[in-house]
Amino acid sequence: MESIYTTPDHELLRDQVAKFIAREVEPHAAAWEEQGFVPRDVLRRMGQAGLFGLMYEDAYGGAEADALTNLVFAEALSQSTFAGFIITVLVHTDMASPHLHHAGSAAQKEKYLRRVIAGELITAVGITEPGAGSDVTGIRTSARRDGDGWVLNGTKMFITNGVHADLYFIAAKTGTGKRDMSMFIVEKGTPGFSVGRALKKTGWLSSDTAELVLDNVRLPAANLLGEEGKGFYSVMKNFQTERIALAAMAVGHCQQALKLTLDYVRQRQAFGGPLWDQQTIRQRLSMADAKTRAARQFMYHCAWRVTQRHDIVQDVSMLKALTGELVNEVVQTCQQFHGGMGYIRETAIERLWRDARVLAIGGGATEVMLEEAAKRY
Repeated sequence: MESIYTTPDHELLRDQVAKFIAREVEPHAAAWEEQGFVPRDVLRRMGQAGLFGLMYEDAYGGAEADALTNLVFAEALSQSTFAGFIITVLVHTDMASPHLHHAGSAAQKEKYLRRVIAGELITAVGITEPGAGSDVTGIRTSARRDGDGWVLNGTKMFITNGVHADLYFIAAKTGTGKRDMSMFIVEKGTPGFSVGRALKKTGWLSSDTAELVLDNVRLPAANLLGEEGKGFYSVMKNFQTERIALAAMAVGHCQQALKLTLDYVRQRQAFGGPLWDQQTIRQRLSMADAKTRAARQFMYHCAWRVTQRHDIVQDVSMLKALTGELVNEVVQTCQQFHGGMGYIRETAIERLWRDARVLAIGGGATEVMLEEAAKRY
């Protein structure tokens, strides 16, 4: 679906992603749901195709593209009906590795970024904790100086890519102030750093999610990512990219649910004709489509405002709240019109229904997003 904000190059990218999904994802993703993770070779092929470094420097294999290009990628990716695959990729491209891109030193980028873009290193970001989700200032993981390095202690929770990632960007308190935190690079295999447990979820089944444990993890000074004490601001900055990507995921779910449902109600016979003949069904689907199209335009407008260097915190907070609630409304409406089949595992609409729920929670719960928007009036 074209937009006034997109160019022919954007549409070529959309087509490239669609072909990759049709060839590499849809035929195999049901098996990934059973095993609980996306195979590494699939992610590596995405990197080799140039899809993991759209906004990053050319020197490391990136494309130096803008926020609109990145949104086109996220929206195209979200045409898959397997959200576990989508979030595995988007955490790597839009939620974790941007910390290295934005705050990494030349030496850190030289060491890691080229391999991140190539899909040789998969990334995760460790912010959320058992007692700190949307309230980032509530984290308790600590980092204290030890000679020339640091020692980290704490626990992270609900970490996407947590089991199978190679490189983690961990937020830790480095002082007594509420916002006094820093970001650190932690490699898999670092002594004291471990996966406490893999977490079982209702949806996003092909996405691995973990509890991470840091038990006296010793890091050299070179593993401090960005400035000491500025980690909170790094997290806040990256939230805007993350939330636009999650909005794209929500809009993609709406689009796919509507497509599946329009096909279904035109074929399903009931009460002497196809369900499409029932006026209430036609009208409710039309309204769901209208809301989806409106949300999509708002989403593109937010990405365009990023390219114009506007302050978008209020807009993106509204967008995240709007799309997180809308996807649950639209997908549930569509599931309802599938009748009993909408409640059967392995049907795409049932999977979308399960996967949609977390989009009103993860990346900033609806209530928190609305507060963020309200305090900027």
